[in-house]
Amino acid sequence: MREAAAHAHGRAPMTEAPTLAGRVSAVVIGASAGGIEALMRMLPALPGRLSVPIFIVIHLPRERPSLLAPLFGARCAAPVREAEDKLPVEIGTIYFAPPDYHLLLDKGPSLALSADEPVNYSRPAIDILFESAIDVYGARLAAVVLTGANDDGAAGIAAVQRTGGIAIVQDPKTALFPAMPAAALKRIAANFVLPLDEIIALLLTIDGSTVTKVDA
Repeated sequence: MREAAAHAHGRAPMTEAPTLAGRVSAVVIGASAGGIEALMRMLPALPGRLSVPIFIVIHLPRERPSLLAPLFGARCAAPVREAEDKLPVEIGTIYFAPPDYHLLLDKGPSLALSADEPVNYSRPAIDILFESAIDVYGARLAAVVLTGANDDGAAGIAAVQRTGGIAIVQDPKTALFPAMPAAALKRIAANFVLPLDEIIALLLTIDGSTVTKVDA
């Protein structure tokens, strides 16, 4: 396992054991430009019986319905749903934020949708999801920032790490659009800074699975 990157605050790089087994109750993922391609590699690689829910914000055009749930549902072993307001969270399900609504987590846990103002010019915003999930999952939350062209997610993943959660950032050198993971790494020394295939392998350790190679 490679060392996590140091950052401008001067903290020394951290070395983490390459496993999330027993440490995580939920995963939140943020992506923007290039995110569909990244998630097309990641999500179909996950098992059908996940022990945690996964919540995803990807920046989408506001004016068109999202086809992400059927698109990924046809390719994933785990169930995939578009988030709905007040929907109870089911362990093992992958949830996508709908276009033009912020996705939040409430006690229960359950999903909540908000039409509040955009954050970082985005609705849904990654920071909103990450920060609301802290209130529900606390230190048992893993946050992942993938490829993107802005800095949405940097504040949210920093908040997750401050609360004791696990911060996972795609190595900007391997991202189709490096600006978003690079912005996250300016805020924190992430627990894991990895190329996409190694992030997939790390997520598989939540349930004790391992992989040695993920096909491109």
